[in-house]
Amino acid sequence: MFDEAYIEYLVHFHCTRDYFECHEILEERWKQELPLDRESIWVAFIQLAVALYHHRRGNLEGAKRLMKKSINKFQKNDEKIEQFGLNKYEFWTLIDHVERRIMGEKPYVSVSLPIEHPDLLHKLKEKCSEFSCTYPSKSDLTNPELIHRHIYRS
Repeated sequence: MFDEAYIEYLVHFHCTRDYFECHEILEERWKQELPLDRESIWVAFIQLAVALYHHRRGNLEGAKRLMKKSINKFQKNDEKIEQFGLNKYEFWTLIDHVERRIMGEKPYVSVSLPIEHPDLLHKLKEKCSEFSCTYPSKSDLTNPELIHRHIYRS
């Protein structure tokens, strides 16, 4: 019912908090679409993860830029949000909260997407256990390999 790449994205978004990996996973999934739609909801999810990645590592200009782009694409795909197992009202409340923190240059905090579809939540928790982490986890702000993953990737 839910795309496997999306489930893996959610695992890294909520459990490992590896936003860089979120980007890698969904970029590969997005590239399977022909023709590539730059306004796709896949791109919105990618940009949300990248905005959080930049925010967590203190790159506020990058976080602001990507958050605006993400919001724009989510707005264009508003009717699809619930198809991704999310509570639309809570989703937009969360997005507003994240945007306010970034624009107000407040410190990063871990957030969780409001998953309301029981099958998706079950699958997510199952997959998180495969990664030996719990749903949801908080970002390990002391781990430079997580915080600056683009530098450490091989």
